[in-house]
Amino acid sequence: MQNTITKTYNGIKQNNGSKSQSILDYIEFKLNKIFSDEINSSNSIFIKVKHSVIHKMALFLSNNITRSCSIGIAGETASGKSTITLDIINTIQAFAQEYCIDNAITRINTDDYYYDRSEMVKKAGSFAEFAKHYDLDVPEALELELMKKHIKSLLFGNTVYLPEYDMSGTAIRRDNVKLALPSKIIISEGLFTLTDKIVDAFDIKIYVDVSVKTQKERFYKRAAERDLGDSADEVYENASDKAKTHIHPTAEKADIIVSGEADREAYRKFINKILHLVSEVHFKTMVFS
Repeated sequence: MQNTITKTYNGIKQNNGSKSQSILDYIEFKLNKIFSDEINSSNSIFIKVKHSVIHKMALFLSNNITRSCSIGIAGETASGKSTITLDIINTIQAFAQEYCIDNAITRINTDDYYYDRSEMVKKAGSFAEFAKHYDLDVPEALELELMKKHIKSLLFGNTVYLPEYDMSGTAIRRDNVKLALPSKIIISEGLFTLTDKIVDAFDIKIYVDVSVKTQKERFYKRAAERDLGDSADEVYENASDKAKTHIHPTAEKADIIVSGEADREAYRKFINKILHLVSEVHFKTMVFS
């Protein structure tokens, strides 16, 4: 550390003419501790964390990067990515409500960008028959370019109307129906969220890893809910096969790899530690500004 540090106020170092740098250093130090404690805990939610992502998070939390932050979460079908995303959203929204923060987080669901194939479903007679002949487990089944455009627009502070895809078996996509407001965090999850067409839309990239046993159990439970019938086996085999080509390699692009089998409460506790740091730094910077 350079010898420009002159004094410390309750843990935030004050530099000669470099207060923002000292706040950044403090946040990065605290983030490293929070991540390290979790990584070294029993049953950690983390499998891998790149150090560079901690620095990037510190840049956002210290307001050195002033625009919104985009988070992309990917993983195989039934890996737990949607559940983890909802836990993140709910935890942040509870924090935002407590501190009267408007527009804290906006979700964009990758599944909403599947192309409308309702006419093909009608022609096939059912979604189960349609799924036998149409591959939903490749990136080309989604309009990822439109999703990227929407994310970028939100990051630039624009309001966007998002599509909505019917997952009940109609394969209907309705465009321009869901209002999305620019928020401090834009978060997206889906099978192909970290594939080449869209990965560079995200500042923080997360991959959800899951064992084959757990993933298979979750898949067949969901297949029953979606009335896939006797096509469930074929759909599962195709999804697993295509994941090897289109999803597994995206783990290499991830800044963070998390366990899709970790306790949900552990995720919420970790997020709350980050949010506690946010409130601490906000208070101290106000006091010493």
